Amino acid sequence: MEVASEAKDNVASSFQLQQSPPQVEPMWKIILVAAIAAGVQFGWALQLSLLTPYVQLLGIPHAWAAIIWLCGPISGLLVQPIIGYYSDHCTSRFGRRRPFIGSGAGLVAVAVFLIGFAADLGHAAGDSLGKGPKPRAITVFVVGFWILDVANNMLQGPCRAFLADLSGENARKMSTANALFSFFMAIGNVLGYAAGSYTHLYKVFPFSKTKACDLYCANLKSCFFISVALLLTMTILALTLVRKTATVVAPKQPTTVKKGKIPVFGELFGALKDLPRTMWILMLVTCLNWVAWFPFLLFDTDWMGKEVYGGNVGTKLYDQGVRAGALGLMINSIVLGFASLGVQFLVRRPRQVKKLWGAVNFLLAVCLAMTVLITKLTEHGRPSTGATKSPLVGIKVGALALFAVLGIPLAVTHIIPFALASIFSSNSGSGQGLSLGVLNLAIVIPQMVVSVASGPWNELFGGGNLPAFVLGAAAAAVSGILSLVMLPSPPDDVATKAAVGGFH
Repeated sequence: MEVASEAKDNVASSFQLQQSPPQVEPMWKIILVAAIAAGVQFGWALQLSLLTPYVQLLGIPHAWAAIIWLCGPISGLLVQPIIGYYSDHCTSRFGRRRPFIGSGAGLVAVAVFLIGFAADLGHAAGDSLGKGPKPRAITVFVVGFWILDVANNMLQGPCRAFLADLSGENARKMSTANALFSFFMAIGNVLGYAAGSYTHLYKVFPFSKTKACDLYCANLKSCFFISVALLLTMTILALTLVRKTATVVAPKQPTTVKKGKIPVFGELFGALKDLPRTMWILMLVTCLNWVAWFPFLLFDTDWMGKEVYGGNVGTKLYDQGVRAGALGLMINSIVLGFASLGVQFLVRRPRQVKKLWGAVNFLLAVCLAMTVLITKLTEHGRPSTGATKSPLVGIKVGALALFAVLGIPLAVTHIIPFALASIFSSNSGSGQGLSLGVLNLAIVIPQMVVSVASGPWNELFGGGNLPAFVLGAAAAAVSGILSLVMLPSPPDDVATKAAVGGFH
């Protein structure tokens, strides 16, 4: 059933907006805006690869480390719909999206300062230099981490909506824009993981190493300096050179807003109420997909340090495993970049979309299950190599190969849900910002569940990271089945809207 046929006749829902006819902008503008993703993802890659070990060095137990990641989904749950709504309705002379993108980049710089100098600020406020918990440093870190996630959500939502604006209603360009966004995310990942795996980066910024900040901390701090420089450079270039005439956007029917309430929540609840069945199914498949991804994304380097290399937090062997995990994530990002471009050639007809997404979800399930095999082989080989030595070469190669293969389903996850949401919302007359904010609910809610439940779930089965990975494998398999059986293909008129036939 087409999305347009599901809208109520002659009745404007809160999910629908009235806007002037869209214009398709030149491709170079789309590329320049998509390139902001490289700066955003550079910092995100550092979070994924280095911050979980870092918070444990500050004295936060492993079981509680996942709770720190709650700030990401909570901020995404609140910030993205709010920012999406107000960017849809913004009438600033600077454009609808640009003020939010610029503000988000500025907040990232503030957050990175707090995270990078958390140990120094904590020590200045009275924390000891020992290995025990550092409550003041933890407080500064958590505040900075919350600001960073809020800022990232301020950036990513408007950036994707800006790309949809620049694409007009051209379905081909919407898909291409999301593929380019994913491609530049991969570039940011490669840069972030490469920086995270290099142990002497602090020498570029010698002031980063202090009494309270050891080599690991100094390297993290130096990585964030480079991250902010890249993000601000790409953001300034995009906001300076890409100018999009503000589109007048207004609800088709005025909605009554009760005094004291934020209009966006009424819009969001109205959007959920009037959400077409196709979007509900898309959100369900996306939700299960991210239930599968988050355990590995949050604890992949910790898995390398503990289960694969057999080290404990703070030991040399554990640090070697974390660095190896950062290398694996860099390889993963290289595959992600090429796969992002390849998706455009693999999906040439609308009905191929669900088949591709279903297939890669099964691939994700197999890869997550393989973490159990790699861990068991490592434990079996450890007595012969000694508990204080690195794992066998074959184990290292197998683990890195796993990271590489996971780049393929990750590319599809970064492209297809957002492209489908943009196409469905365009067909139903929805605002792109609020539409992507609604889809974001299917991402942040599973992240909240995983962040809260993964620690107790792992402890229930004896600790480590494998229980959460196995649960993720099951969620990926279910997501694959639902993608093939329930997920609707893009409407047939997508081919008509595109410059050439097909989804690509």
